[in-house]
Amino acid sequence: MASAITIEKLKEIATCTMCSGLMQHPVNIHCGHSYCLLCILTVVKEKPWFKRFQCPHCGFTFEEGHWVYNNSLERLVELIQEMEKTEQELLCETHGERLQLFCEDDGQLICWRCERGPQHQGHATALVEDVCQGYKEKLEKAGRNLNLLQEECMNQKVFITTQITKWKDKIEIWRQKIKSDFKNLHTFLQEEEKLYLWRLEKEEEQMLRRLRESEANLQQKSEELKSHILEMEAKCQGSAQYLLQDVKGTLSRACAVKLEAPEVFSLEIQTAGDVADLNLDVKTMLRRHQVGVTLDPNTAHPSLTLSNDRRQVFCAHSQRNLESSSSRFTAFPCVLGCESFRSGRYFFEVDVGEGTAWDVGVCMENVERGPNMKQAPELGFWAIRRGTQNGYVALTSPHTALKLRERPLVVGVALDYEAGAVSFYNMTSGSHIFTFPKASFSDTLRPYFHVYQHSPLCLPPYSK
Repeated sequence: MASAITIEKLKEIATCTMCSGLMQHPVNIHCGHSYCLLCILTVVKEKPWFKRFQCPHCGFTFEEGHWVYNNSLERLVELIQEMEKTEQELLCETHGERLQLFCEDDGQLICWRCERGPQHQGHATALVEDVCQGYKEKLEKAGRNLNLLQEECMNQKVFITTQITKWKDKIEIWRQKIKSDFKNLHTFLQEEEKLYLWRLEKEEEQMLRRLRESEANLQQKSEELKSHILEMEAKCQGSAQYLLQDVKGTLSRACAVKLEAPEVFSLEIQTAGDVADLNLDVKTMLRRHQVGVTLDPNTAHPSLTLSNDRRQVFCAHSQRNLESSSSRFTAFPCVLGCESFRSGRYFFEVDVGEGTAWDVGVCMENVERGPNMKQAPELGFWAIRRGTQNGYVALTSPHTALKLRERPLVVGVALDYEAGAVSFYNMTSGSHIFTFPKASFSDTLRPYFHVYQHSPLCLPPYSK
């Protein structure tokens, strides 16, 4: 029989040359040959001291674990086993007679006694030989449609792969452009460059993640189509009884397979990074993101006094009797700004004047404010300090000494929430002071001030 020949040819493909049996859990090594997983593990275990092994068929060398499961081949083995079972003559389970008839109404094989029974009375029936060819043609047509879908699916996958390459190329071109534009600028522009690159990296990751998800979905759809195609081919090449067994269900499943229209991705880069369009005056660039900051009296330490407009603060000798509050600093004479930052870029200025000691910066809204308070980035503080003994330092862990050419009278604080950057500038000269290592903010940030005696702080008014 032609079906028997077909099964033998399929078995040749699916037979493991090591154990001479149908492959169990087949795996591929990089030379393209497939073996049972157990067989390949046997090769490895025989020489545990070896790091590289040879393919039994072609001698290609491979390392332990450097193989992949062949799901399509495993499905083929299952189909061969099913076809071998159905090659035997099918008999009616109820009457033990040969299934020579096909009931069009119920879509099932029946015997002559079933036809006369009440279950199929009045139904349209025909000889298996008479209807087999018609259904075979329908199956072949369904298979051709699936092949067309498979081809379209692969074309879409190639398109997405091309999109990924184009996107990565455009990102790389843009990255190099940003680097080139910022190359000859001073310290401030080098910090700006980092911020742009961080944002571009996030945009790259987000788009690549979407593109790769689409690519993976198309690969999964491709595997599904291959499985249906193999089923169609096996049906068409099997016996008439095997072909007609659940033929309508098979056709229904095949026709139900659809390929959705691919998602269209815009490869336009959103990150603004054209330095030629920027005003390269440091103060002007910083003030593009400036916000007006006022002081929050509910957070002020009892020794601090705020002006009526809440833009000035100084440290008194005695403590005031204020209402107890969990939001109030009690360990050190500190106060927060009223403004909250959860996303975006911000800049504010602090007039430190001739003060001999101060801390300015930002902190997480939920920082410790009592006896256990410690100012460090890992505890939610990003600030710089002028001390009476140690000069200027950044409050990193441990502290970073800052060597400034000139004393700042006005300190600028710049925050880029998404980039995780907090930077400080001498607004007297427009020079960069310090940028904290890249952080990952997860909570609300607020302006932070530590006030010392004889060193009042002032927040200059700002209006757009």
